[in-house]
Amino acid sequence: MTIPWARLSVSWLGIVHYLACIFPQLGSVLYHLFMNHEGGPAVYRTLLTLDMCGVCMVNTLGALPIIYCTLACAPFLRTVALLSYSGLSSYGIFCAVTARSSVRRLQSFAWQALFRFFFFYLRWVGLGTGHPSSLRSYLIMDGLAFLGGVINISRVPERWKPGRFDYWFNSHQIMHVLVVVSILYLHWGVVADLQWIGNYVCPME
Repeated sequence: MTIPWARLSVSWLGIVHYLACIFPQLGSVLYHLFMNHEGGPAVYRTLLTLDMCGVCMVNTLGALPIIYCTLACAPFLRTVALLSYSGLSSYGIFCAVTARSSVRRLQSFAWQALFRFFFFYLRWVGLGTGHPSSLRSYLIMDGLAFLGGVINISRVPERWKPGRFDYWFNSHQIMHVLVVVSILYLHWGVVADLQWIGNYVCPME
């Protein structure tokens, strides 16, 4: 509800951001809710695909407002960047849902992360536009998401004390907490950008 809908001059930015925040929660909830199934590998792969699609959506849709606002005054480059990121994300989604291990799934998002960091760099050096506070939020967002992924595949802390963390404070739970906080930072950064772009006027060349 904090998305400034009434002030949005480009309404699809708010829509894709809203979906980016919602999809990973839905996919993950369905995945965990039905983990007690007895349908075998086929059902598990379907549930895992739903979970991965949610992660892919936050990576894909979540970055579109960032790219748009970073290149707010360069419409041609902005269009090329948005299309390029969307194409790259489609390949990343394919890699994620077909990956055979958690390490491979994490690697599937590497190119998307590098693409986003290029736009963070543009903002940092002053070549990109956007709200001044957003860059910090985006860096924390990606840092938390990466840390959560590393903790999840490293199986820390349960690998140190097998059996002690079966119900509480295991790596998968820690990862989910970090990812939720990461999405909050994405939301705060994008909302600041959407409020900023509603008032920003590109300088005349």
